[in-house]
Amino acid sequence: MSRVFVDGDSVKKPANSRKSSPSLSVGRILVYAFLIVVALISLLPFYSMIMSSTHANYAIATQLNLLPGNQFIANYKRLMGTVNIWRGFANDLLVAVSATVLTLYASALTAYGFSKFRFRGSKFLFGFVLASMMVPGQLGIIGFFREMHTLHLLNTYWPLIIPGIASAFNTFFIKQNCDSAVPDELIEAARMDGASEWYIFHRIALPLLRPPMSALGIFSFIGNWNSYMMPLIILFDNNLQTLPVMVAMTQSASSTDYGAQYVGVVISVVPIIIVFSILSRRIIGGLSVGALKG
Repeated sequence: MSRVFVDGDSVKKPANSRKSSPSLSVGRILVYAFLIVVALISLLPFYSMIMSSTHANYAIATQLNLLPGNQFIANYKRLMGTVNIWRGFANDLLVAVSATVLTLYASALTAYGFSKFRFRGSKFLFGFVLASMMVPGQLGIIGFFREMHTLHLLNTYWPLIIPGIASAFNTFFIKQNCDSAVPDELIEAARMDGASEWYIFHRIALPLLRPPMSALGIFSFIGNWNSYMMPLIILFDNNLQTLPVMVAMTQSASSTDYGAQYVGVVISVVPIIIVFSILSRRIIGGLSVGALKG
């Protein structure tokens, strides 16, 4: 520990005031370099997909395309000649937005009930909700199809939207956040002031649950946007099909138009990239809310 003199008095200079060692700077540079390499590796498939949409079928099937071509317009015209891609875009947007809004509201309402109300059998019911997460959804496809056929809901969007009411994971995730993010004292104070339960839920609980609901909303939207199996089973009319199914229609039994498919994939992926780039901070913040109970 060195000494410095101020007005004739010696003052000890703190050891931590020394300049950072070169090894620390080198280590930080190595970390940044590693993260840049990982980011480039992660972005390479998206970049290659965009570049492939500008090449002909032969170039797509035989080589890795890292430079843009001149076949994007031709691929787009062949895609539009096969399917109405923008009609599928609108159909997919309608289903994804409706299902996301419904599942967020229903899951928040259910989670709030499990978190703030004490009633007989609540623990058993919540345990049943958790147990249902272990059952693969594919096991119920046949029963779900027969049920929709009995209700005359086939070839409509309702079977793709209504099941969002019962989302076990969303209910569990929001309930864990509601336990810590919505204080019981605040709810009791609102009840003493004469507020109704619906008012408390909509004006107090929902605003406090906005961060986790934002994160879940992004994941739910992307899951519904990319859904392929259920629309393929439920919808028979090609004009009602969603975007992933329409993109798959470009593949015939004899050949596959890779150029048209890549253009369709690019159109379907661009909204997801925009959502992630704009709302990435909300995803991180929403997942961290409720991690610690104060």
